[in-house]
Amino acid sequence: MIIYIDADAIPTIAKELIIKTANRTGVMATFVANSFIKLPPSPYLKSVVVAQGFDMADNYITDHAQAGDLVITSDIPLAGEVLQKGAKVLTSRGEEFTLNNIKPKLNARDFMETLRGTGVLDPKSMGGQKPYSDKDKIAFANGLNRLVRALP
Repeated sequence: MIIYIDADAIPTIAKELIIKTANRTGVMATFVANSFIKLPPSPYLKSVVVAQGFDMADNYITDHAQAGDLVITSDIPLAGEVLQKGAKVLTSRGEEFTLNNIKPKLNARDFMETLRGTGVLDPKSMGGQKPYSDKDKIAFANGLNRLVRALP
């Protein structure tokens, strides 16, 4: 089992939790990003730098993730792709995406994208993502531990 991390926007706290979990459990964690991710020396940690460009990290993860792996991402289309391959998916805020809940999330994402694209919804009015909280950290840590223990 490998943990693949969509690392371009991973919060530092979540990154640290993944590093501790990989070292504690002996599970390989591969951080995939468009730029180098500094990691402490460990046989369980790997940084993969992909070419600059739209979805390059997502494409790498989709190509490499297999059934039994865990993918850390908030990217809903990427989650949908790797779930189809049998991987588990967890966001950095501790939400688990599953085959049962991903379709409504994809539909909602596509609907919002359509509204933004047609000018009905101003992206600036959305306010952006909320700050990473202690509640998010706890939810992520609990989800990560639960999923790593459950995987082969």
